[in-house]
Amino acid sequence: MHSAIKLRHIRAFLDIAAEGGLSAVARRHGISQPALSRTLAELEDLLAVRLFRREKRRLVLTEAGTAFRHHASLGLQALEQAAAVLRPGASGGTIRVGILPTAATRLFPRVALRFHAAQPGALLKIETGPHAYLLGLLRERRIDLMIGRMPAPDEMAGLTFDHLYEEDIVLVLRAGHPMAVQPIPVLLEVVPLILPPEGALIRRSVDDYLASLGLSGLRPAVETVALAIGRGILAGSDAAWFISRGVVAEELDRGDLVVVPTGVRFLSGAVGITRTQSIPPLAGIEQLVNLCRESAADHQWRGIPEGRALRFCAAMRNGAFGAP
Repeated sequence: MHSAIKLRHIRAFLDIAAEGGLSAVARRHGISQPALSRTLAELEDLLAVRLFRREKRRLVLTEAGTAFRHHASLGLQALEQAAAVLRPGASGGTIRVGILPTAATRLFPRVALRFHAAQPGALLKIETGPHAYLLGLLRERRIDLMIGRMPAPDEMAGLTFDHLYEEDIVLVLRAGHPMAVQPIPVLLEVVPLILPPEGALIRRSVDDYLASLGLSGLRPAVETVALAIGRGILAGSDAAWFISRGVVAEELDRGDLVVVPTGVRFLSGAVGITRTQSIPPLAGIEQLVNLCRESAADHQWRGIPEGRALRFCAAMRNGAFGAP
């Protein structure tokens, strides 16, 4: 490598590749856009290769840029790990985690609190977003692991999946919904429907279920897996929402939302930890994974609100349901 290539060149290149442009990266680096452009030009001159091509208003990686990005990302990650090892008090370094909506409401907040108690000097950097976005970050080594539903089989090349638990997709309404007792086909034909977006892992299962009811042409009013949006729409309307149970677990426990039973088993899937095969684990990452396993085991009654689960367990101990 040319001796004039500096770490600032590498950081700028990786950020531009992720952003697809200069302006936001320049603001983040606290420099002018012309200065950032000069940094990129210097790197391309020193490497004697063009890293980007311009398509309309975006900068798109060339084939050489894509190859360089992969190795540059690994190199920067290794340097950051080396620095973390030497930093006093930073026992766990920095762990970059991608969290999908199904794990963002209940599972991971508890894991994060436990991890901070065990590794107070470590930093958890959390990325949220749709599955395809987080999977891309994982493959580019911009996050260290992804927690959520298992990727599709054709997406698993070069990845490993650590199963935590099974979680169902539920059809939810606000408490007191006037049509809660109606048959599902009748309900869905007259109320506004909220579906997961196209491309969400759970969308295919929901579409299959609607097709089984003869409602494959049903058009949703809204597409989202965002809790704040879905919850707000349900609270102010008679809408119905297909969503992973983990996203709305707290609302179900409080009784703000209710589940309409679908009676089918295929609206379920594995939730766990996805990692790349080729990168050794960071300091502290195995502890984080173990805490995920422990937290998942602690909440094995996730299909039942926690208060009801505790009463159920007490009844079992008192023999109310007969001998096991």
